[in-house]
Amino acid sequence: MKVYRILVPLMIFFLASCGQEEKKASDLLKRAEASFQAANYSEAKLRIDSIRNLYPKVFDVRRKAIGLMQQVELKEQQNSLAYLDSMMAVKQTALDSVKGAYVFEKDTAYQEIGNYFYPTQIVEKNIGRTFLRASVNEMGEMSITSIYCAGGSLNHTSVKVSSSDAFAQTPTSPDMYVTTDLGRTIEKADYKLGADGGVIGFIIANKDAKSLKLEFIGDRSYRTVMYSPDIKAIVEVSKLAQILSSMEEIRKEQKEANLKIQFLNKKIAENAAEVN
Repeated sequence: MKVYRILVPLMIFFLASCGQEEKKASDLLKRAEASFQAANYSEAKLRIDSIRNLYPKVFDVRRKAIGLMQQVELKEQQNSLAYLDSMMAVKQTALDSVKGAYVFEKDTAYQEIGNYFYPTQIVEKNIGRTFLRASVNEMGEMSITSIYCAGGSLNHTSVKVSSSDAFAQTPTSPDMYVTTDLGRTIEKADYKLGADGGVIGFIIANKDAKSLKLEFIGDRSYRTVMYSPDIKAIVEVSKLAQILSSMEEIRKEQKEANLKIQFLNKKIAENAAEVN
């Protein structure tokens, strides 16, 4: 009889406590829904997290909170995608306004991705010349190519660019190759932006220079001069690379946002099916 007298009050207290927790959780969910409707998504997510942390046993309210969280995240991704679409439109306009100043080359027989060059550095205008040529592919990946054809075998794998008081030098190129043109041996080595030892950045920093010293380094060294037309070509290609690389980054973020939207729509549909 004494046990009964103890258990009954405890059960009443427990049920009352559960009822209070459910009411508090429901009130918090209502505030989260209000935040969502007001497009205050950060606040809505904080309140939903509070429901999860403070009321782990109020299962019905937690289930509704999870559904609301999916709605919040979906809206955030939709907004993000709309912003990315607008940014892509801006970048596309910028690209359309300048790409006519470059030469685009793509051999569909063996190239999946084409390359842009500055007009002064196309092959036809530089036969037999030793120089640095800049290019950027459609994905915004910029590189410079050191082209040596001054006679004799150099087997160069690096280049050094210098002014009167500073210099930059590429690391050893992993892409050195030899071609021939009308019996003349031509050595070429590629250096991608970011793995060029800061040479591209150095040239851009000295864009107003009339000339820079250029050294090809291999079994022996060959020194020449880079004049303003080649300096300008590298600077201008870097500007195009910035536009193209930012567009490629936006495409990646658009793809990610679309995948998240597909996933959230699927989860929301599954939840709706369970309720019905």
